[in-house]
Amino acid sequence: MALTKIGKEGITGISNASDATAITITSGELVGIGTASPSQLLDVSSTGGPLAAFSSSAAEGGYVQWNRSGTAKGYIGVGGSIIGSGGADNLSIRAESSLLFSSGGSSERMRIDSSGNVLVSCTATMDFGASDAAGVVIEASDSIAASRSGNATLWLKRFGSDGAIVNFYKSTSAVGSISVNGSATAYNTSSDYRLKENVDYDWDATTRLKQLKPARFNFIADADKTVDGFLAHEAQVIVPEAITGTKDAMTTEVLYVEGDELPDGISVGDVKEASVPDYQGIDQSKLVPLLVKTIQELEARLTAGGL
Repeated sequence: MALTKIGKEGITGISNASDATAITITSGELVGIGTASPSQLLDVSSTGGPLAAFSSSAAEGGYVQWNRSGTAKGYIGVGGSIIGSGGADNLSIRAESSLLFSSGGSSERMRIDSSGNVLVSCTATMDFGASDAAGVVIEASDSIAASRSGNATLWLKRFGSDGAIVNFYKSTSAVGSISVNGSATAYNTSSDYRLKENVDYDWDATTRLKQLKPARFNFIADADKTVDGFLAHEAQVIVPEAITGTKDAMTTEVLYVEGDELPDGISVGDVKEASVPDYQGIDQSKLVPLLVKTIQELEARLTAGGL
């Protein structure tokens, strides 16, 4: 190679064996490889093939490091050079803070934060009880949250044969599913006889049913709408299998403090945690066996009375 002055004053070129300029250094200290007119600190141009190749013979691989003010902020490498579990042939990307992704411009589309949470169209994990921020969050703690304004939040499709579209498990045991066919959706809970014991057909459903207290009420959050239903803790005494939670239970909710990345609508709090209600719920489908047995008992009484 030869070092020569090319073109205008202040531009230096390093030529290759064919006397063509391979590397250009401008007076502004811009370096061009494959171009005589670099526009960046390092401007690499090629008519085809890879622009650059990096190689390391080290067993743990090698990496490229990005610094800001002398402090490492990000890396791209292979093997276990930057991620201990990287594997010899895997490409690894590591950020010291959040890893951001963009498409169609400079707007952020997705990030993986420093806790390992995957955030799509949002910049922080979601608190459904505190704001209406839109986005999808896959938390490193193994939960998924999705929120949007308008249209369905979750779309599921099965094509071809009929069957399950969602399966539910408790530990390693299947406990239910949602299945579809060409015209309907079925919500299934485990009921196979092989899962049961102490089966009893002789019990008093009518007395139990009469103890339930159906009521009319409105929810505080929807004051203009009156509905029929039950108070969970009252129904729990009669049909405990239909109720989740405990009467007057409280739970701890994490609030935000200065330094946190805040979603829209969230304000910085003075405390990190607060005690909030852990509301009870009811699965009214669990009342169906009680209703069926009561109807059977009433029909038997009518028949016995000659009606």
